[in-house]
Amino acid sequence: MTTQTPPAIPINTVKITEKAASKVKEFALAKAMPQFGLKVSVKGGGCSGLTYVLDIVDGPDEADKVIHDEGIELYVPKKAFVYLAGMLLDFSDGLNGKGFTFSNPNAKKTCGCGTSFSV
Repeated sequence: MTTQTPPAIPINTVKITEKAASKVKEFALAKAMPQFGLKVSVKGGGCSGLTYVLDIVDGPDEADKVIHDEGIELYVPKKAFVYLAGMLLDFSDGLNGKGFTFSNPNAKKTCGCGTSFSV
């Protein structure tokens, strides 16, 4: 049995899987937001120094890079993009935990929680 490695994500973007996009749409529908995007950012904190932040919002801020993928608009603040470029956002509902997962080539160290990293 061979294991396939996911395709490399271009370093000038952030990608979202179909499964994660479906979950984001589900959350937006629950918030009664017909027009929305997903803000993908980072903030200082967590056990590794930086923490991922996801938020469903009605539109981008002026300083956001707007990325269209899987029918979702992703809004990435330009200051955070340096930490997130090339990242793949996925959603897992397996036995080892349920929630969004982050495959980030910029993360040199990650925490066991999966939401904290360092560069």
